[in-house]
Amino acid sequence: MAIADSNSIIRAYLVTQTGLTDLIGGATPRIYCPRLPENTTLPAVSYFTRGGSSNPHIEKIVNPSVQFNCWADNPIDAREVYRALFDALQGIQMVNVVLGTTTYTIHSAIEEVQGQDLVDVDIPNYFSVLTFFQFMIRADT
Repeated sequence: MAIADSNSIIRAYLVTQTGLTDLIGGATPRIYCPRLPENTTLPAVSYFTRGGSSNPHIEKIVNPSVQFNCWADNPIDAREVYRALFDALQGIQMVNVVLGTTTYTIHSAIEEVQGQDLVDVDIPNYFSVLTFFQFMIRADT
């Protein structure tokens, strides 16, 4: 069995995290992969897998490195979204996520780089906090 799209697994987990979703849209959270759509309502989160590793001897496990941008219309709110994302991910262990008929387990998520405050120079009033997390994900069934 091949591993599914890690981006889909991570999103399926994040939409269940009310501490984060309450800040970014509630029942319809603004969590986008790989980029924000044009004219997105803020605050929001964008993310994508930027690389990682896999084990050729255990094909069901991957270790993606994922870039997250926590967006808002001011730097204070962008940092608040980052803190909620951090709380939702940092140190999680053995979390099951079901996609279709397959259950995946997020064995771990660890922040690789602490949040960095950024200003989008191309789009006025878009501020973000950039962070990276390393995941270990396994396809179980």
